[in-house]
Amino acid sequence: MPSPRPRAGGAKPEALFRPPPERQPLAARMRPRTLDEFVGQAQLVGERGPLRRSVARGHLASLLLWGPPGTGKTSLARLLADAVGAEFRTVSAVMSGVAEVRATIAEAQEQLALSGRRSVLFIDEIHRFNKAQQDALLPHVEDGTVTLIGATTENPYFEVNSALLSRMRVWRLDPLTDEDVATIVRRALADAERGVAGAFGPPGGVTLGDDAFAHLVDLAGGDARQALNVLEGAIALAEDEDARDGQGRVSPTLAHVESAAQQRVLAYDRAGDGHYDTVSAFIKSLRGNDPDAALYWLAAMVAAGEDPRFIARRLIISASEDVGNADPRALQVAVAAAQALDYVGLPEAQYALAQAATYLATAPKSNRSGAAYWQAVQDVVDRGSLPVPNHLRNAADRRMKAHGIGVGYKYPHDYEGHDVEQQYLPDALADRRYYLPTDQGYERTIGERMAWREGQREEARARGRTPRNPVPGPTGEGGGMGAASKMVRTREENRRRLADTERHDAEG
Repeated sequence: MPSPRPRAGGAKPEALFRPPPERQPLAARMRPRTLDEFVGQAQLVGERGPLRRSVARGHLASLLLWGPPGTGKTSLARLLADAVGAEFRTVSAVMSGVAEVRATIAEAQEQLALSGRRSVLFIDEIHRFNKAQQDALLPHVEDGTVTLIGATTENPYFEVNSALLSRMRVWRLDPLTDEDVATIVRRALADAERGVAGAFGPPGGVTLGDDAFAHLVDLAGGDARQALNVLEGAIALAEDEDARDGQGRVSPTLAHVESAAQQRVLAYDRAGDGHYDTVSAFIKSLRGNDPDAALYWLAAMVAAGEDPRFIARRLIISASEDVGNADPRALQVAVAAAQALDYVGLPEAQYALAQAATYLATAPKSNRSGAAYWQAVQDVVDRGSLPVPNHLRNAADRRMKAHGIGVGYKYPHDYEGHDVEQQYLPDALADRRYYLPTDQGYERTIGERMAWREGQREEARARGRTPRNPVPGPTGEGGGMGAASKMVRTREENRRRLADTERHDAEG
């Protein structure tokens, strides 16, 4: 229930204003009302999830929900408080200070004394609280005055004070799956009470084509809030254009979804400057293995007063874009030409530019590195930033290993051939191949090495194990550095002892 207004005897925070339903965005109206309506995080609130079983027994300890945006942290906190019959109080980590925290806790103390009812204090983005604000919570979390639920998108082991963290249980929320997001979107489309199928939607209802629906889910990247916001925006665009199906329902198209998501391809205006025609001919001559044409267009640009640094930058780009790993020295030659330009300037640097141009034009060609990269970029654009597999994540704090972070990584140098088969791509892209070397120049060697390594892995799979690398000395990730660090610490300790001895002798 809302908190009371300020009154004599101490500051009391105002309740957070809640707009009427018709003014709330779709994502706010569609918040789950019960744990049964909550989508995702089955490992926590599924039928056998620890949080569900805990609140079913009426028990709720202070906890911290750690996960990416749109995974239901705020909704889950409200539902957990409801499940144990506790008052749900919120404090803004952005706008509140120690005074507001203490006033909210005073209300919780008063209610506990008068009615015996517990209070859940929810702090969203708790990592934004400074040390003094976090310390103000400690005694009241310790003695049970409030049950604290914090939510954060940042690593709590670095952003939350250790003293407060020791009084809370950290629960990690995963990004929603595409199936989870699809369930939430379908619910919003069909819900006549809170969704777009009733009074809050356009007359006649809403339908979403398969392609638009799939693209919407894909764009969300596991963020339910983003999916619902884009859906709401796409409906508004379709309604504005009166885009309807045969039954009179507003029907957002794929283009409406893309526009609502504001996914635009960056465009560069190359038509405004005439020199781009000449540099285009220069680049295409390099790519087309024509050193004579490359020299001609190079001379034309220099004679026209083109900035030679611009030409050098184009050479560097061509070395990676068009030659690539077919001749790795091409990038070295291009960079050296740019450095020579800085050292000697024109006119002498024309020799270096001409050398680089002819080298690139006659080198074997491969665009596989760049093409592979842009395929990877497309996956990032289409699928978002996918979660890093747990065994590849950095467990900078040993407590993170309790969540599976950093567990199971195999250090390649510990294995025969300094290689061991393990997954490095995100789970959703585990079998993706981007880089496929050609048979041109040095890239043939790279391809042979990759094929040999795959053959070794197949043999290892057939044997059921990979033999250990018999290299003596410290092994394991950071083994050598660990020994070096120990040596440095020992040296510093010896220096301190020697300095103490000399100071003692001087004083004596």
